[in-house]
Amino acid sequence: MTTLPELLAAAAPRDLNLPLAMLLIFGSAKLLGEVAIRLRLPPLVGEIVAGALVGPSVLGWIAPNPFLHSLSDLGVMFLLFTVGLEVKAAELKRVGGPAALVALGGVVLPFAAGWAILTFSGAGQTAACFAGAALVATSVGITAQVLQQGGYLHLRASRIILVAAVIDDILGLIVLAVVSGMSRGELRYWDIGLTAFFSIGLFVLAIQYGSRAMQQAVPRMRQTMRGAEADFAIAITVLFALALLAFYAGVAAIVGAFLAGVVLAGQVGNRAQDFTRGATELLVPFFLAGIGLNLDLAALRDPRTLSLATILLVAAVLTKIVGCGLGAFRYGTRDALRIGAGMVPRGEVGMVVAQLGLTLGVVSPSLYAVTVFMAVGTTVLAPPLLTWAFRGAERRMGDGESEMPSIG
Repeated sequence: MTTLPELLAAAAPRDLNLPLAMLLIFGSAKLLGEVAIRLRLPPLVGEIVAGALVGPSVLGWIAPNPFLHSLSDLGVMFLLFTVGLEVKAAELKRVGGPAALVALGGVVLPFAAGWAILTFSGAGQTAACFAGAALVATSVGITAQVLQQGGYLHLRASRIILVAAVIDDILGLIVLAVVSGMSRGELRYWDIGLTAFFSIGLFVLAIQYGSRAMQQAVPRMRQTMRGAEADFAIAITVLFALALLAFYAGVAAIVGAFLAGVVLAGQVGNRAQDFTRGATELLVPFFLAGIGLNLDLAALRDPRTLSLATILLVAAVLTKIVGCGLGAFRYGTRDALRIGAGMVPRGEVGMVVAQLGLTLGVVSPSLYAVTVFMAVGTTVLAPPLLTWAFRGAERRMGDGESEMPSIG
């Protein structure tokens, strides 16, 4: 059956492909986001479903491609940057210890569960380890958007989630490096140690000294620059600079984007922040819909594969809630539940782990489909779970106004 893009491509110039792809993704994401709101769900659930709907699994109108992947990467970078602009470095430093415990619990228990489930199902040890590594991952972009849209970023639980997700990214990277080395028959301990050192060092330096440095640098740059929108130019330059540093330090670029927002919090004007939010509104739907695009429902037609995918999904949710919640239990059951729920989504991070295992030849296509199903499933389940966990919490919107939502 000929798809819609193929029909249009046959009758229209090649230049149509770009606006067509953007219309299909952005338009469908926003449309189903509105539907989700009317169903009393976070809009990002509808945007993820939109990607699955127009993607290869359902309508087949569009498939993942490098251009859409680049837009997705930009989207999640801008999202984490805008979140960072609403969080002060001093607040993050106060929750560093508890966040480390949360991250550790969110690594050990999910990895053990993933390894045990795949081992019991008959998969090889290396494949089981890759499944465990996929369960370790946390996609902070999903949680960050729910917390930002809900007005919960000022809460202690939210700050712990954000710091724990960064630490989790570092720990997950070490786990993945070990598992990848095992699959190749070699473990480079020196490289793993250097990666951990540089990634932790970047995080500590940015939180400890970054804000102080920006307080001195930004006013001087603002006075020196003659072009229009100097604040916005400074903000975007710092964003990409720290994203690049994070990449070379061995962690995800989105960690650098988040740190850029943190060090610039309170240093750039409202107009620059409005511009940044506009860019985020444009690009984030491509990140969310891109998660749905990668879902392959055809691979789950086998009952055994579907059963394994369901078990892995349930384990992925429960192990994060329990493992991360235990690390924050001293703050009470409610905050422990909120923090555990905030660490549930695996998103694109889990899919990257699965893709690496497939590329190395240690993960079968069916196990790859199972892992992607788990990553997308946790991402779709996390927003309503977070909304429920944070019900009754004080909301503080971006303009500084506070409100108390009704409980129920």
